[in-house]
Amino acid sequence: MGDTVSTGVLGGRWRATVTPWGGIEPWQMEPGAQPVGLDWHIAADDRWHSPHREAAVRQSRVEGTAVVETRVKIPNGDAVQRVYSVPDHGGLTIIEVENESPLAIVVAFTHGNLLSVRPPSAPIEGIELPAGSVAFPLGHHATLTVALPHDGRGPGALPQGLPPVAGVVRGWLSMVERAARLLLPDPLLAERLVSLRCELALGGPEHPDDDAVGFLLGVSQLVRMGEQADPWLPDVAAALEVAAKRGPHDWAFTAALDAADVVFAAAGDERARGDLGKMRAAVPAVDDTPASAPDDPSRLLAWSERRLVLPTVDGAQLLPGGLPEGWAGDHFEVYGLPNGAGGTVSFAVRWHGARPAVLWEQTAPAATLRSPVLAPDWASAEVKGETLWPEPQGLLPAPPVEGESFS
Repeated sequence: MGDTVSTGVLGGRWRATVTPWGGIEPWQMEPGAQPVGLDWHIAADDRWHSPHREAAVRQSRVEGTAVVETRVKIPNGDAVQRVYSVPDHGGLTIIEVENESPLAIVVAFTHGNLLSVRPPSAPIEGIELPAGSVAFPLGHHATLTVALPHDGRGPGALPQGLPPVAGVVRGWLSMVERAARLLLPDPLLAERLVSLRCELALGGPEHPDDDAVGFLLGVSQLVRMGEQADPWLPDVAAALEVAAKRGPHDWAFTAALDAADVVFAAAGDERARGDLGKMRAAVPAVDDTPASAPDDPSRLLAWSERRLVLPTVDGAQLLPGGLPEGWAGDHFEVYGLPNGAGGTVSFAVRWHGARPAVLWEQTAPAATLRSPVLAPDWASAEVKGETLWPEPQGLLPAPPVEGESFS
């Protein structure tokens, strides 16, 4: 997957990293604390399989969320582990292991501070594990569920009525999509942006002393995902001063100014927005957005969004650089990106023959929308509408879309 994978409960302090093989490494949240990690092993029909040593380990996020699935190849199938956290009973991290093989297996964990439906079995033979390790037999096509309590209690009985994994996925998506919902021709990019927002929600933004621009970009995302804007205002104002002094005044700095405006608008602080306008006048906007995606997570989020909607001093540009490579002829939808005026804009592209038909809707206050590359003669300040843009140069004709009419 490449990116850091974290788990935890929003509003709670406990956090952990999920390793590429499905281990759980709690963060040191208290001075002097020595958090104990949790690893897992599988006894299959042939041998013990230790995921951190296995070559056939595949890991992914479920729909890009903070629900992590790790697959380990065993004879005739996979052992599939899912890790996710829930706020119930003081905060729990759930570990599910599903046996997708036709033979029974044994799953061992490297400590017993777990809540479970039934007590673990013992002894553990054929593998050296830390003292206190526990094991659970698991039948074919069955699922084992245990939980790691965030308050350190345990072992004990696993509570009933915990949220299912599908419900946890829906909860994360609901939060993330408050910031933006992107149905793109590149589904891997869309899922990556979901995962970056989940990580931001769990880990928080960059420290403003380390990266003032990254901090501003991150706070804006958090506010758009539902966090209250007011508590962030003093730090946002201070980070703006630092960013303006330090530079560089590149595209990311311009994006950070736009991000700060989103926070001020959400807080209803028109005075701060006015002061931000003076800063913009003193430091001209720079539009040097790179052609390739940046590595930094906060900048990647901003870069991806600004390829779709670019706020400007006189409105917002849809697809300001034209269609991303490989998107021609594919329908896509973008919901809830900032329009630069304090509202948001959503739009969809539907292909009408070889021409892109665009439907849009804004929340107040609305901005004047343009698309200088794809439709240089088009502009609209309407809250909602639809239009047919010219045929982009160099594209092969696309088949007409039945049942849709555009003016």
